[in-house]
Amino acid sequence: MVLGFSIALIVFSLLMMLLVLMHKGKGGGLSDMFGGGMQSSVGGSSVAERNLDRITIVVGLLWFACIVVLGILMKVNN
Repeated sequence: MVLGFSIALIVFSLLMMLLVLMHKGKGGGLSDMFGGGMQSSVGGSSVAERNLDRITIVVGLLWFACIVVLGILMKVNN
């Protein structure tokens, strides 16, 4: 069980890094790759950016849950 959560934690960590790097920074981001750079000056974020935000939050919560469960399992096993 610990091994399974450890593997899940590694996968979620890699996903988090990828998703955070895809977010829009000062110079652009995912929306600029698909031609949405002009919309950023108009106001509001594009649908792609909002979906990326939601996916990042879900993966972040799963990542946090894996850390908590691993901590509990490690404490119980010792």
